[in-house]
Amino acid sequence: MKITKLETFGNPFVTFTRVTTEDGATGWGQLSTYNADITAEIFHRQVAPHVLGTDIDAMEDTLQRIYEKEHKFPGSYLRRAQTGFDTAVWDHRGRVQGKSVAELLGGSPGRVRAYASSMKRDITPEDEAARLCSLRDRDGFTAFKWRVGAECGRGQDEWPGRTPEVIKVVSRALGDVDKLVDGNSCYGPKAAIEVGHMLQDHGIGHFEEPCPYWEYDQTAQVRAALTMDVAGGEQDCELSSWQLMIDRKSVDILQPDVMYMGGMTRTLMVCKMGEKAGLPITPHAANLSLVTICTAHLLRAIPNAGKYLEFSIEGLDYYPWQEGLFLGNPFAIEDGQMTVPDAPGWGVEINPEFLANSTHKVSAL
Repeated sequence: MKITKLETFGNPFVTFTRVTTEDGATGWGQLSTYNADITAEIFHRQVAPHVLGTDIDAMEDTLQRIYEKEHKFPGSYLRRAQTGFDTAVWDHRGRVQGKSVAELLGGSPGRVRAYASSMKRDITPEDEAARLCSLRDRDGFTAFKWRVGAECGRGQDEWPGRTPEVIKVVSRALGDVDKLVDGNSCYGPKAAIEVGHMLQDHGIGHFEEPCPYWEYDQTAQVRAALTMDVAGGEQDCELSSWQLMIDRKSVDILQPDVMYMGGMTRTLMVCKMGEKAGLPITPHAANLSLVTICTAHLLRAIPNAGKYLEFSIEGLDYYPWQEGLFLGNPFAIEDGQMTVPDAPGWGVEINPEFLANSTHKVSAL
């Protein structure tokens, strides 16, 4: 069945995609968030020309052809644009076959344990502890992640003394739950190891991106020096980078982002690489757009799924564009778990009001 039309509906923050085949069947996907309007231009100029007229069942080969034809443009933006094609095709396949994407991948619908993920650094340790404890008590979360250091901070804290205080205050307040922190590429190896020992002393078992993410040897030094899990990979989108990360023994946990990677197909390649290396997959999914839904389906299907789904706890003060993306509430949390529905495809419906207010562009045969 040939692909006859590709569409985008969005704004600078988030843009959905729709694929249509010659029989009129459709599927919905999404470009990666952040500068999504720029990504939409790449989608129509550097993805759509290679996709239109191809067989939808040959999507995996078409993705490779895009990589080859656009070989002068490796890296993030092209991958983020490819995601819009890939995720729409997976939804199309699910709708045509009457199966969820999780089932298409060899898994099943059902619950996925989530960790409550804080995105904020401009918050006091006391306020962070209070809101995480509230989520623990209200929604039953049993795992939490918060931020240390400054983002790509060159060893600096968000403000002097915040990191040791937020480690101590939040850890003590949360009690006996799984605790994770994210350094967002803040530290050199020496400082990261010092922070890591502090984390271990407070019962924290997951240290994400302690060093600049592109410095695989630095992160490997940190991993070798600590007994806790070191995690990383959210920014990486080229398969060669993942192989380097694995070969250098940089991390205990791989964290691909479905949207940054170029979609589900290329993310599955990273999952296979991790499985071969004996490493679990705990993907990056830092906002409540389609990325969290795609990731939940993935975790219901792969054999080396990590312990939990990243689930952003930030509301409209942080992500105002999240409001009204979908009909209903696909992000409902019960007993600390999110549910992958048994509906076809991704199991969600884009809000028609969002589509009506979006910038719409079409590429067609």
